[in-house]
Amino acid sequence: MGSIHNSKSRLNTNTVTPCTRTHQIGALALVVTTFFLTRIFDQSFNPSSFSIPTTPYRSKNDVVGFSDSSSGSIFWPQRGYRTHLSLKIYVYDENEIDGLKHLLYGRDEKISPDSCLKGQWGTQVKIHRMLLQSRLRTRKKEEADLFFVPAYPKCVRVMGGLNDKEINQTYVKVLSQMPYFRLSGGRNHIFVFPSGAGAHLFKSWATYLNRSIILTPEGDRTDKRDTSAFNTWKDIIIPGNIDDGMTTHGARLVEPLPLSKRKHLANYLGRAQGKVGRLQLIELAKQFPDKLECPELKFSGPDKLGRREYFEHLRNAKFCLAPRGESSWTLRFYESFFVECVPVILSDQAELPFQNVIDYTQISIKWPSTHIGTELLDYLESIPDKDIDEMIARGRKIRCLFAYTPESDSCSAFNAIMWELQRKVRQFHQSSETFWLHNRTIVNRDLVEFSKWKPPMPLP
Repeated sequence: MGSIHNSKSRLNTNTVTPCTRTHQIGALALVVTTFFLTRIFDQSFNPSSFSIPTTPYRSKNDVVGFSDSSSGSIFWPQRGYRTHLSLKIYVYDENEIDGLKHLLYGRDEKISPDSCLKGQWGTQVKIHRMLLQSRLRTRKKEEADLFFVPAYPKCVRVMGGLNDKEINQTYVKVLSQMPYFRLSGGRNHIFVFPSGAGAHLFKSWATYLNRSIILTPEGDRTDKRDTSAFNTWKDIIIPGNIDDGMTTHGARLVEPLPLSKRKHLANYLGRAQGKVGRLQLIELAKQFPDKLECPELKFSGPDKLGRREYFEHLRNAKFCLAPRGESSWTLRFYESFFVECVPVILSDQAELPFQNVIDYTQISIKWPSTHIGTELLDYLESIPDKDIDEMIARGRKIRCLFAYTPESDSCSAFNAIMWELQRKVRQFHQSSETFWLHNRTIVNRDLVEFSKWKPPMPLP
């Protein structure tokens, strides 16, 4: 206790130095300095103080762009789509690569491209033809942002032009002759697989195309395979190919009916294919034939529905049901917008195109496939015609994005795909088999310069 007492006594008896004018000025200067330093640090670490220029400039020789200001701020590219399309796409010619013609016309090269143009897989031909005529096409590989590999594998397979083994072997042969594919590991190469099988038409896609850009309407096939060929970070979902007679600007094959004149609440036009959801709809239609139409479709013979008859059935309901079939996507979803009935997705794994710009909750309904039954019909029947009309009107505005019309149409599936592709362009490409030296020379594992690579080249 004594030590504590003594220390207090010493504290109380210390002489206090008087506060002079010099001390006051120094204290004031310290306060002012602290204030300004605090403001500077606050601004430096405040995210809102960083500005992203709206018109970035970047030379090809720049490692990264810098502004002209004294601060030397980095120019970041505009987010998303940029202000205009500025792609350069190289389209491989059918004569420049041995084997490419077989992927287009079959082993005997006798399959006509026109025969591959029709039907829900016609996108494989349409996108190719549009790119050949596009202002975005370049004939110089060295300046291309992306490379398009034309092939109609679904068509040549269905028409007996190539079997599965031949398709696989031919793709490998074709890829081994593409130095630019080797250079990037396929990252800047585009492939179209337009059917429900997606890239699985090429059995070895996971080995060779696992980094390439795949255009496909199919987002999921894990019901039958361990791996889905669709990858959200690199691939693009595209619309299926709708009959041109329904997407033309002039008189269409059939015109929509007013809601008051439609005979059914909903319809499903398709084969059962042994799929649970489809079988449930067919049974439901038998119970409620006045509400739900599910005609037994014949794809051959005298009872086969013609093009016009099919769309006349489709337009005769307020809601067009789109259940899962062999795969998660269905062309019926896109067709419904052109007969102006509200599409109802009954496919839980379905992926939809252009989700960066389309809010599908405003133009369609997605209903759990596990609740197909009277509950679904009761729900659809409860929706007022006013709400249905509003959904149809909104769908009418954006359906041009599902039509493969000429590039001159600002709103088209082709232009929408080009915008999506532009977002995939990279400033830099590499692969596990490319290397670079101090003078920016690209070499392979044997230190051979890129310009001296000779096909065929080894693939992974």
